[in-house]
Amino acid sequence: MMIGKWVLALGTVFVLSIGPFSVLSGAEERELQFGSVAMDVPAEMHRRLTPLTRYLSDELKMPVTLKLAKNMPAAIDDVAEGVVDIAYLTPVAYIKSHKKGNTRLVAKTVTKGQASFKLMIVVREDSPIRTIDDLKNKTFAFGDKAALLQRAVVVGSGLPLESLSSYKFLGHYDNIVRAVLHGDFDAGILKDTKAYQWQGKGIRILYASDELPPYNIAASGKIDDAVLENLQAAFLKLDAKNPEHKNIIKALDKKYDGFVATSDKEYDIVRKLIAPFHK
Repeated sequence: MMIGKWVLALGTVFVLSIGPFSVLSGAEERELQFGSVAMDVPAEMHRRLTPLTRYLSDELKMPVTLKLAKNMPAAIDDVAEGVVDIAYLTPVAYIKSHKKGNTRLVAKTVTKGQASFKLMIVVREDSPIRTIDDLKNKTFAFGDKAALLQRAVVVGSGLPLESLSSYKFLGHYDNIVRAVLHGDFDAGILKDTKAYQWQGKGIRILYASDELPPYNIAASGKIDDAVLENLQAAFLKLDAKNPEHKNIIKALDKKYDGFVATSDKEYDIVRKLIAPFHK
């Protein structure tokens, strides 16, 4: 009888002792989901983001796996609602997700040494168009229809879209360059790096926006503060002078040099530009 009680007591001690261990193991096995706007086909986005998720898994000591969204609205909802823990977002996507679910910034991208960018209205080098007013009743080429910031910059320049004779969405910046060079459109909008690439080679810059905040890494409002701090530290640690880190950064985008800290206030200029489209 005494032996039976002793075994029962031992069993109780054993169960109690493994309880906390089991909870700890569960916490250690927690997984972070990484989402993204759909800038390429899924296979290409996996190729671009997988080196980064592997790096984060090592740095955070927890698995980080991809959960790609099918489009921009889905990517915004995923991070705003906590379906994913972190996401690679455009400036407008961040603003929308922050408004909807208190998404918080982790870091912003650096492109060719710049932690900001400009959008530029361009015309053919030999075009008679010299001012924004000259674009009224002319044709205009935009990129992706989902890229609201492009239209916002054009309207912000003093050119209402309804003042154009017509405009179309051509998808990519390279398509815009070709269309303007070939005379298919009177003008178009390009990211600064693409505009500078073609400046003096058939393209002339007519108008440049103010400095705009770039793509960013954002975290769900539901993520733990300590995890958020660790995430930020991991991104800021990436150094393009380190060959291993350089491969991770360049896999995401060949033009990127790394990441720097950012704040919600930096995105106020974008909020101001897109405000007319939400009235």
